[in-house]
Amino acid sequence: MPEITKTEDREPRGIPKYVWILLAVLVVFVYFFGLTLPFLGPDEARYAEVGREMSQRGDWITPTLGGFSWFEKPALLYWLEILSYKVFGVNEFAARFGPALFGLGTIVSLWFLGRSVERTTNSEQRPTTNFANYVALIAASTLGLIVFSRAASFDIIITFPITAALVSFFVFDRSSETSFQKRYLPLILFYVFVGVALLAKGLIGIVFPFAIVGFFYLLSRRLPSRAFLTSLIWGTLVAIAIAAIWYFPMYERHGYQFIDEFIIQQHFQRFTSNRYQHPQPFYFFLWVLPLMTLPWLPFFFAAIWKLIKEGFHRGDVAAQSETSSPLLLFSVSWLLVPLVFFSFSGSKLPGYILPAVPAGVILAATFVHKLAVSNTKWRNTIVLLGSSTLIVVLLLLIFAVPRFAEGDSVRTLMQTANSRGYTTNRVLSIYTVSHNAEFYAAGRLVRDADGKQPKLYSADEVLKEINAGGGQPVLVLVPLERLVVLTKDDRLKTLVIKDNGELAIAAVSIK
Repeated sequence: MPEITKTEDREPRGIPKYVWILLAVLVVFVYFFGLTLPFLGPDEARYAEVGREMSQRGDWITPTLGGFSWFEKPALLYWLEILSYKVFGVNEFAARFGPALFGLGTIVSLWFLGRSVERTTNSEQRPTTNFANYVALIAASTLGLIVFSRAASFDIIITFPITAALVSFFVFDRSSETSFQKRYLPLILFYVFVGVALLAKGLIGIVFPFAIVGFFYLLSRRLPSRAFLTSLIWGTLVAIAIAAIWYFPMYERHGYQFIDEFIIQQHFQRFTSNRYQHPQPFYFFLWVLPLMTLPWLPFFFAAIWKLIKEGFHRGDVAAQSETSSPLLLFSVSWLLVPLVFFSFSGSKLPGYILPAVPAGVILAATFVHKLAVSNTKWRNTIVLLGSSTLIVVLLLLIFAVPRFAEGDSVRTLMQTANSRGYTTNRVLSIYTVSHNAEFYAAGRLVRDADGKQPKLYSADEVLKEINAGGGQPVLVLVPLERLVVLTKDDRLKTLVIKDNGELAIAAVSIK
């Protein structure tokens, strides 16, 4: 792989500083724009509601949904939501504010990685020009990071601390500094962020960083330094101590229930089985991961192909420069560990592979940077592609996404029903289960003994629920094509309040 730090690779006339500043402002604006859109999919509303319930109780430890234990994930996202709710109120923007910050944190972490590469010197002590800025631009305009940084979900919450941990490790590993602060501060940060990652999404927060670092040493054909080996003892204790802020009081309160639901079911059974109904073929992430690198997909593939052709294919990776080769080997390790791990998982969702996307960004950035420093047209094209992507995202958020979000969410349905005076009526679903309603109909959803929303299949079941509620009218969420089940039943009085193109909400009472 051609070096990214040769003297002749320095930009003769680089992108002006004010352009990079304007791009940074655009990135921040885009990442926080449109966070007020309705929650999408089944997860955002549930996670936002868990954070609200914890906030209302003043309880920072036990996650609940509808008042029932909800031990699927650790508490970091919920903590971010609690803090945001206190500042911005209980709304979509507040629930997504933390993930947006963590998305920007991922970009900043990769920028620091780029700066560390810039400071890695060749024989003439000359740094690479603007590599950090290119890495940050590519990261900020990468589809995977843009999408998941806008969601009140755990995928970006785990991606940031893993990225920060791995960047900290790489800075430590490549550093030639001798002072304690500059030499060991990155190593300390590595374990701190591993501890944060444990709070973000569980055991992969420690498994991935350690596995990636170990695989990196294996690819590099060298042993870890004595300083790193020693740190495994005290550093792991630091990470565990940080994670214990939540894990210990959870175990103290809930005992084996916590171990069973969070560790056994949500970790091991989710990995080894299809219990949670997310089956996908083994090769699922082999196409999902590249798609997440759009619009930089061609450069990502070009970097992979060049690496194979010039490195592993000839078996002469060790002959590459001391500046580029460690970064590329580290990126390959970072990419492969999550990819292989999740490919074997019995449960697969697109967001699972997000922690590998920063590695794809780095690989694409090394290829892009080589083009940028050698050709003015390429340099302008790359900046134009990154900025255009951000502007297109902004336009979509203004003109297209709101229409889609309204059709995917029950927010408007519930708001309309509330405006008609149905503010306290119980809410149930027939021929569907609306997880989106967890937030928008909080405290009013009909639940079974396990705390789950029952999925009703007949007018008889609706009638039974009305009688169970003392004969008071109920609000029913129903697919449009099944609405006739309610409107044609002679025992029920059904008032259709509104529909969003897929679901209708109706006030149903006994005639």
